[in-house]
Amino acid sequence: MNENLPLIDVEVKYSKYIGGRAHGQFTLIQKMMIGPGDKSDWQSLHELHYKSTGRTAGRVYRISLFEDLIGVVVMTSPRGLLKARHLLFPFLAAGGGDTRITNVHRFKWLNQNMCLNSRTVVDTMYRGIGVAVRALNLAARMEGKRFAEIQSSMSRYNLFAQKAGFLFTKPVRSPYYEEGIEFFNLHFDCNPIDYVALKEELSAKSEVEKKGLDKLLREFYYYRSSLEKQGVGDVRLEKKRRVMEDMNIHDVLRNTQQLVFAMPGYGVYENPDFGRTLPKTLPLTAFDRQGTGDKLILLDGEIS
Repeated sequence: MNENLPLIDVEVKYSKYIGGRAHGQFTLIQKMMIGPGDKSDWQSLHELHYKSTGRTAGRVYRISLFEDLIGVVVMTSPRGLLKARHLLFPFLAAGGGDTRITNVHRFKWLNQNMCLNSRTVVDTMYRGIGVAVRALNLAARMEGKRFAEIQSSMSRYNLFAQKAGFLFTKPVRSPYYEEGIEFFNLHFDCNPIDYVALKEELSAKSEVEKKGLDKLLREFYYYRSSLEKQGVGDVRLEKKRRVMEDMNIHDVLRNTQQLVFAMPGYGVYENPDFGRTLPKTLPLTAFDRQGTGDKLILLDGEIS
């Protein structure tokens, strides 16, 4: 120990007690704002997300501190078919089977009443202080739809969406789990849960083996992925072409692995501010003024 260093008195103050435990307050959170962003904000932070990809579509909400970007929330259109959704909204399921009429009316209702939180990511410097919880709740309100959905494997381990007011169904195993295990065991020697090992084994195969497996992987993924088959006409054909021809084989491998092993939780938030016009920009601390299911309390300077 350097005895020449000056001694400094440090005082730690706890603002309140929650559940019998003292909780400190990160004072800079009072300066954080959430408001309109753009695609470049997502691209700046997408590598910090566990399902990293530069491609995304939807409305981007920018989280900032003194104008500096520290996080994003991306809200997009809901998926047309989702088994877990039908458990909570059975009227959306076509009891007699899907037809063009039932699909058209389902999409109309979904687009009018629901949005999907496709991505939420916070700079690593500001994690663990409730930024994602506050931002997700506020974005779900600001989006203006009656319901906000989230489907996330991470929500089984990080309960930020639950803390933001989302209610979840029980995660279920992929319907392609057994078939996927058989597929991976037939073509790979490594543990299929380990993506890095899968990628390395694929790269080490001969060119003849790679060519054959390339076709099999693309077909297995495309014909079992409801996400890739959404849309009609030219949109659907373009999605098929992208998967079968353009998508990097390592992306196909990763997506196939996720299709087989992912057990995403499905959560829904009912927006208490549905039908109400909210400001385009809000401080993150607006989350703390009321319960997650109560109408947002706006201060005089925030009312638009």
